[in-house]
Amino acid sequence: MHWWSTPSIRVRLTGWYTVVLFLMMVVYATATFVAVRHEFLEQLDDQLHDDFETAEGFLAPAPDGRIAWSGDRHHDPDNDEARGSDVWSAGGEPIYRSSASVALPAVAIAAATTTPRYESVVTNGSRWRTLTGTSLVGGRAVVLRVSRSEDRLRTQLWEILVVLVLGLPLVVALAGIGGYVLARRALTPIDHLASEARRITADRLHERLSVSNQHDEIGRLAAVINDTFARLESSFDQLRRFTADASHELRTPLSVIRGIGEIGLHETRTPAEYKEAMGSMLEEVDRLTTLVDTLLRLSYGDAGTVRLSRESVDLGQLARDVVSSLGILAEERNQRLRIEQAANISVTADRLVLREAITNVVDNAIKYSPRGSSIEVRIHADRDRAILAVADQGPGIAAEHRERIFDRFFRLDEARSRDAGGTGLGLAIARWAVEANGGSISVKEGTNGGSIFEIVLPARTGTIVEHQEHATQRMGGDA
Repeated sequence: MHWWSTPSIRVRLTGWYTVVLFLMMVVYATATFVAVRHEFLEQLDDQLHDDFETAEGFLAPAPDGRIAWSGDRHHDPDNDEARGSDVWSAGGEPIYRSSASVALPAVAIAAATTTPRYESVVTNGSRWRTLTGTSLVGGRAVVLRVSRSEDRLRTQLWEILVVLVLGLPLVVALAGIGGYVLARRALTPIDHLASEARRITADRLHERLSVSNQHDEIGRLAAVINDTFARLESSFDQLRRFTADASHELRTPLSVIRGIGEIGLHETRTPAEYKEAMGSMLEEVDRLTTLVDTLLRLSYGDAGTVRLSRESVDLGQLARDVVSSLGILAEERNQRLRIEQAANISVTADRLVLREAITNVVDNAIKYSPRGSSIEVRIHADRDRAILAVADQGPGIAAEHRERIFDRFFRLDEARSRDAGGTGLGLAIARWAVEANGGSISVKEGTNGGSIFEIVLPARTGTIVEHQEHATQRMGGDA
């Protein structure tokens, strides 16, 4: 029972193929038997029609006025036990009855019509096929009946039925065996794929399945599996890089804390020096706390456990709030923050999460733009999309790094980023925050150098106006 409840694919294919073939063969055999039986009956009826016409030729008026039967020994039904002829007068008196048809019941004269009537009669365990009709002989009406035994026909039909019934299981069995062989041969490439896939482990994700024919179903399956392995390899590589980078980021502040503590314990120092050492240690602890909190937020985002509070958000007002909060950082570097905004552009998003994304992008532009440069925040609509672009005048990002710039802990300049206090997670947080709100973020090269970060979000229906009004607001260095 357990074997049948969980059979292999080849067994299930063979089983279904055999069942369907058996049903088709039953229908075919039934239709064939019915057609053959109908054909045999039609042939028998044609023979009875010929016998009727022949019997009419044997009837002739006698000199005494009676109707006589004049059949010769070659055509007389008396010489054939399988057929017979009967003749009655219109008054019901028998004129002639052959020996073969004596056992048949007499014809009901009153029911006889001019239209020949075929019927089957059973007598003494034998079946006869009869044709009854009226005929005119010398101007006098007589009732003529010819008959033939169905025993030979039934014997032939029985032989055909036996052949069909006995041959059907044999044909189905042979077809089932052939179907199993074909199914096994057709599924052999799948067994080959399974054996190859089994040897690919986490340490051998660079290997791929061999595909002999990429255009059939198995070839397409192998291609899908290879794509899956490629994605797994990429995910494992990202995980390894993330683990290594996270370990490095955690090791640095821990090493600093350890070094300060060892120096403090090495020799006696003044209270002011101890206070300064404790302050440095607290700064590193704050850095560690920020790093851990950021990693936790990213992990919650990956797990999908962060609940968003979606509402209608004025994208322009949100950008102005971010620029206002970061204006002090731009002033310290003598940078100019400008907003170029189109009116009435709203999106449905979580305000705090989206604000964090914009804050990280603008903060990134401030850190990597030179002193005295300009940073522009442009907000406009394109059909049903709301676009917020942050353009800086920094060193730009090479094309080969634009895809990885949003990876966790990825830095173009390791030393400068760490000196500036960055952890390499700002743009990763920005990408998560934008995608969580149903948008996308990308980076491209600016027309006059630098980089342009674009945040694209679905705009709310009815918030995009055909004639956009542009207003330029200078903040930071322009204030």
